[in-house]
Amino acid sequence: MAPGLFITFEGIDGAGKSSHIAPLAAAWRAQGRCVTLTREPGGTPLAEKLRALLLHDDMDALTEALLVFAARRDHLRCVIEPALARGDVVLCDRFTDATFAYQGAGRGFDTQVLSYLERIAQTGLALEPDLMRNPDLTLWFDLAPDVAAARLADARSPDRFEALDTAFFHRVAQGYAARAASAPQRFARIDAAQPQAQVWQQLTAVLVQRGWLADGAGVAPAMSAPGATL
Repeated sequence: MAPGLFITFEGIDGAGKSSHIAPLAAAWRAQGRCVTLTREPGGTPLAEKLRALLLHDDMDALTEALLVFAARRDHLRCVIEPALARGDVVLCDRFTDATFAYQGAGRGFDTQVLSYLERIAQTGLALEPDLMRNPDLTLWFDLAPDVAAARLADARSPDRFEALDTAFFHRVAQGYAARAASAPQRFARIDAAQPQAQVWQQLTAVLVQRGWLADGAGVAPAMSAPGATL
């Protein structure tokens, strides 16, 4: 059995990451791999309830962080770890890097507290009892916040985070850059300002280079309407 792979997709709102997840899943399935698609916050019935609170109810940064890591613990326990144990490819729309970018850099919350919560929420659930689960690869869709805001201008009614000002998203983008600099072996930067077909080529090139995807596998996602790719 092939070992499981845990791949996360990160970037500010409007960067276009989500539209590439399903086509990548199809490419792996075409190669005979089982794929689990999931997201954060969310991924389990409990975590989805917490997601609704996070996106729509007013709260301070510590409350946000506690809810995010509570949802993550349940998500790891119920979905991610079992899938990895089966040998699945797990494709997750956001994970812990988003917490450090949004709550840490964006909100200015203490990253030492976030690191503590990360350790207690993400440890003790894998087959290796002392392992703190992190992704095998993080695909970071890097896009200027002003460009992302223009993409979102005609989107659905914004949630509590999407409605924040551009200055917030500049801080979030800086937070992602800092996370990438701290773990360069795990992060792959994707230039999300490029046309969608070129973004797809960047993604697949990273996966082919690592030996995880066959060269030429998959079909690029169809062009999305402005504001539809998050």
